[in-house]
Amino acid sequence: MDSLQFFGAARLVIVAGKGGVGKTTVTAVLAQAASDAGLRVLAVELEGKPVLEDLLANTSVEVMTITAPEALSDYLDTHGLKRVSKRLATSGIIDVVATAAPGIDDIVVLGKLKQFERADDYDLIVVDGPAAGHAITFLMSARGLLDTVRGGPVRTQAEDVLEMFHDPARCQVLLVTLPETTPINEVIETAYAVEERVGVQLGPVVVNGVDLGEPIAIIGADEHLMAAAEFRNHRRASQRTELDRLSNDLALDQIVLPQLPVAGITPVDLAAMVMALLEQIDRLP
Repeated sequence: MDSLQFFGAARLVIVAGKGGVGKTTVTAVLAQAASDAGLRVLAVELEGKPVLEDLLANTSVEVMTITAPEALSDYLDTHGLKRVSKRLATSGIIDVVATAAPGIDDIVVLGKLKQFERADDYDLIVVDGPAAGHAITFLMSARGLLDTVRGGPVRTQAEDVLEMFHDPARCQVLLVTLPETTPINEVIETAYAVEERVGVQLGPVVVNGVDLGEPIAIIGADEHLMAAAEFRNHRRASQRTELDRLSNDLALDQIVLPQLPVAGITPVDLAAMVMALLEQIDRLP
């Protein structure tokens, strides 16, 4: 598979994973790689943190933050209620409205993403989605509202979002994990829940932070180097076991990204991870 084929599989890609697995970094890598391939890319942050914007600073990727109150205000504006939305925003009531009814805050955000997907401004929208636990409720919000709302614009919004979810050419979800027991368990559970309860297409599982390389053999070294080598060999063997288990339990392709020996990701590190991603894409069937 070449990069354009991979990035052209769906116009909207929602990246989800357990907190701490590098979900935001993977979002930035995907966005940068797609941009390098010549696509018009929008990267979306849903939690209001500046990390994604910092990672993609000085690149051609456009970065945007979407929050539920802002999405709801925009929804009211576009439906002829601009004066109402301004009053709600200045009074703080809009925050209450966005969280009062279960699923309302998620559906207005998904509606905003659907609006970007329908427009012709971007070839690819990559979303730094919620953590795995919230990812299921986030993606299930449209289905839940269909069961509770009989009619009106909210139901129409939910129907439109579900229509987008069920079209693999419009939307897919990429799950991110680490090569460790607990994150692997959670990504397997999340994958089955997303497929069965939401019906959205799943892309390859991105396994982040993998210690690549062959076993280390140190002969005649001091005891400290021997202990370090044994620890790293044990970790690599453990990671390979978890990767094999993931392959056996989840019938999805894997994209393996290397663990970088750095405390924070820099633009140089991001470029290295983009190269690693492209190498993995070349290996996909």
